[in-house]
Amino acid sequence: MAAPTVAIEADLHAAILAWFAVRGRDLAFRATADPYAILVSEAMAQQTQAARAADYWSRFLVEFPTVQALAESTPAAVLRAWRGLGYNRRALALRQAAIAIVRDHGGAVPDELEALECLPGVGPYTARAVAALAFGRRVGAVDVNVRRVLSRAIGGSLEAFGTAELQRIADASVPADQPGVWTHALMDVGATFCRARAPRCGGCPAQPWCQAAPSFASPRGQDTPVSPAAPESPVTAPHAAREAPVAFETTSRWLRGRLLDLLRDSPDGAWATLPAAMGSHGTSAIAAAFSAMVAEGLAERHPADPWQARLPLA
Repeated sequence: MAAPTVAIEADLHAAILAWFAVRGRDLAFRATADPYAILVSEAMAQQTQAARAADYWSRFLVEFPTVQALAESTPAAVLRAWRGLGYNRRALALRQAAIAIVRDHGGAVPDELEALECLPGVGPYTARAVAALAFGRRVGAVDVNVRRVLSRAIGGSLEAFGTAELQRIADASVPADQPGVWTHALMDVGATFCRARAPRCGGCPAQPWCQAAPSFASPRGQDTPVSPAAPESPVTAPHAAREAPVAFETTSRWLRGRLLDLLRDSPDGAWATLPAAMGSHGTSAIAAAFSAMVAEGLAERHPADPWQARLPLA
């Protein structure tokens, strides 16, 4: 038997929208209604802060202004344009999505949820975000920020609802006339106030109705309203034992990023020689990292020389 759907209160709904109208973040991609441009923005925002993604979004669209342009590009061109965003497989998946849109949908981003979810690199969240923002579909896009807001405000904790029930709540909360605005508003409340650690309940528009707010109240009850741009500060217990942080330069992610930049800096189509050492990484680490990049489609190995590489051209 399915769990009963919990409705969001009308006053809570209105308070969040009213706050967003005045204090919502001014991000470049929020000014567009172009489904393709919205798809690009959502692909960039996966695992990346929205404000940072917005800085790259405009430049990417200058190089690839249409679905057709992206579909006809080489993986190398897309990987170069993606430089600085990280998680580079997203770039290749976005290009594959553009190819699928041209091949299967006549070059127009599909407006149905099921069709969006079939696109490469597009999961349930991205499909719902595009459906709501680009096509006005009444569906709730549940990212980590939205999950915190809805779970805490309605259920009192992050564990209050299962995934399916939370999705039903998110869908039911979307106003029929403002699905895109509501999508952005919930994300901003989560990013600005309803943080994973040390939520700033005092300034949150949901605070008067939030089931979890009393448990987060400061001893003096003086939570301070903050602006949407205020960064989240890490909170640690005093005198807590902490492991020494691992230097980023020693990780395979750092190594892969430097190898990819080496290939990006090479002329298009030209082969580059992989170094015997890079930072603290030796030959075996470089060979392993490069082999993984080849397997993931991020690089191409010379057919006659295993230490010659380039960005993939097809």
